[in-house]
Amino acid sequence: MEVPPLDVPELLAYWVRQSGPLLDQLGVRKDLCDKIVEGLCSKRKNQLVLRSLSGGEPPTVDNDKINDELDLRIASVLQSTGHCYEGGFWTDFMKHDDSDGKRHVAIVTTASLPWMTGTAVNPLYRAAYLAKSAKQNVTLLVPWLCRSDQELVYPNNLTFSSPEEQENYIRNWLEERIGFKADFKISFYPGKFSKERRSIIPAGDTSQFISSKEADIAILEEPEHLNWYHHGKRWTDKFNHVVGIVHTNYLEYIKREKNGALQAFFVKHINNWVTKAYCHKVLRLSAATQDLPKSVICNVHGVNPKFLKIGEKVAEERELGQQAFPQGAYFLGKMVWAKGYKELIDLLAKHKDDLDGFKLDVYGNGEDANEVQSTAKRLDLNLNFLKGRDHADDSLHGYKVFINPSVSDVLCTATAEALAMGKFVVCADHPSNEFFRSFPNCLTYKTSKDFVAKVKEALANEPQPLTPEQRYNLSWEAATQRFVEYSELDRVLNNEHNGAKLRRSNGNVIAKSVSMPNLSEMVDGGLAFAHYCLTGNEFLRLCTGAIPGTRDYDKQHCKDLHLLPPQVENPIYGW
Repeated sequence: MEVPPLDVPELLAYWVRQSGPLLDQLGVRKDLCDKIVEGLCSKRKNQLVLRSLSGGEPPTVDNDKINDELDLRIASVLQSTGHCYEGGFWTDFMKHDDSDGKRHVAIVTTASLPWMTGTAVNPLYRAAYLAKSAKQNVTLLVPWLCRSDQELVYPNNLTFSSPEEQENYIRNWLEERIGFKADFKISFYPGKFSKERRSIIPAGDTSQFISSKEADIAILEEPEHLNWYHHGKRWTDKFNHVVGIVHTNYLEYIKREKNGALQAFFVKHINNWVTKAYCHKVLRLSAATQDLPKSVICNVHGVNPKFLKIGEKVAEERELGQQAFPQGAYFLGKMVWAKGYKELIDLLAKHKDDLDGFKLDVYGNGEDANEVQSTAKRLDLNLNFLKGRDHADDSLHGYKVFINPSVSDVLCTATAEALAMGKFVVCADHPSNEFFRSFPNCLTYKTSKDFVAKVKEALANEPQPLTPEQRYNLSWEAATQRFVEYSELDRVLNNEHNGAKLRRSNGNVIAKSVSMPNLSEMVDGGLAFAHYCLTGNEFLRLCTGAIPGTRDYDKQHCKDLHLLPPQVENPIYGW
C-alpha cells in the first residue's frame, strides 16, 4: 500500500520534539513543547480518537500515543522509500555482517603479557570467560611493542621477535591458570611505551585492526587512555555497542605530580569528553574512579581459579586440625610510591612503638625500589624486602594477613586474591574496597590507630572459611555474569540494542529508524568530530603530552605486523 509523504506539520512536530533539550536550555518548558507537538499533530489526533471510538474505547489520547504515532509515521515513510541511513555529518555507521549466525565481541586493551599489570591480565580473563559460553566470537586486541620498547616494559629481559611468538606465550600462561582451552582470537595493534606516563600509547587508528565484518560489539578497557590521542574511526560509528571499563584512577596519580592539581583539572575534562564521544556505556570498577558520563559502578573482575583452589585446600587443612597459616603478615605490589608504599611507611613509622615486634615481609619490584628501601632503613622500620613474585607462589600460602594500605587503587586484585586464599585482609576504608566489605575476613580501618587495632586483631585470630556464595562472588564466572548484566550486553546479544523498539502496524513490524537522531547523539558526534580535528594536529598532540610520531604507526611496526605504510593505507589526510 502506498504511504503518503510527510506533510509540513508532521516535520515541524518532529523537529520540535527532538529539539526539546535545546529549547529547555532556552527556557521553553517541556509542557509547552508537548502542546506545540499536539497542535501540529491535530489531524493524527483526530484519527486516533475515531479509532478509539470505533473500538469501543474511551476517546482519550495522551502525548505518548501521539509520539508513538509520529515515530511510526516517519518509520513507515522511510521504509516505503527503501531508505537506509548510513550516517550523517557527525556519524558514519557501519553494519556488522552476522552471516555466520554469531555476534562478535572485540576486547581492546592498553597492555599485554608478560607485563603483569591489571589491564594485561583482566581483559585476558574476560576474553576467555566470554568465549567459554560459545554464544559469541571473541577477539582480544592488545598492543604490539617494538623490541626497544619491549626491553623497557617486559620483565626478566623477556622479548618477542614476532606477534605469533608473544601470542603463544599469552595462551600458555592463560591455560595454565584457567584449566580449559580458551577459543578466542588474539590480534595486535601498534603501540609505543611512554616513560613519563609509564604506560603504552596506541599508534595510529586502533579501530582499523578490527575488520568491518567483525565490528559488532567493542569493549574498551580504559576507554579514556585508549582515546586520549585516538585519531581515526569513531568507535560508536563502527560498532553497534561500545562499552568502556575504567580500570585506573588517573586523577589520583596525576595529583601527586608537579602542578598536579592543574593537570588533573584538564585530564578530568578530557576523560569526560572522550568517554562521552566514544562509548555507549561505561562501567567503573569502584567509586574510586572519576565519575564519567553514561557510567555505572560494578566490579566486573574475578580472581584466577588457582586462588580459589588454594583457599579450598586451606579450608580442608583446617578441618583436619592442621595449622594453615604458620606465617604472619605480608604486603605484595609493584614497588612504586603510588601503589601504597607511602601510606604503609607512614603508618608503620607513626606507630612503631604500638606495633613493637611486628614484622612485615614486603614483596615487589619497581622503579622506586631503592628509594622505598632506603626510606624504610632510615626510619628503622621492621620491613623485610623480597623480590616480587606471583601471588599464587607456594611461598606465600602460609601467610595469614595481607596488608594493603593503598588508596590509589580502583579495585585491588591482590586484595581479592588474598581473600580467595582464605586470608585476613587489612585495608583502608576507601571506595576502592567497597566490594570487599561484605567478606568477614576483610578488616577496614579509618584512622592510623584503627590500623594498629585491625592488625593486632588479625594476628590474634583465625580467618573464617569462605562460604560457597562468597567463593562464587570472587570468581570470573560471577564477574562475567555481572559484566553481561551491567553493560547491557545481554540485551544487545538479544538484538534489543540501541533502544530500537519494534512497532506493529497493520500486521507489519517496523523498526524505529536510526535516521531519527536526538540532540544528545548530535552533541556526542560533535565532540568526536572536534576531537578528531584536534588529534590530527601534531603540534597540539605534542603540547598535550603525546609521544612524537604516534598519530600513525612507524616503519618498524609495518615490518613487525606486516602492515602497509600509513601513507598507502590512508593516502588522503584532512589534518
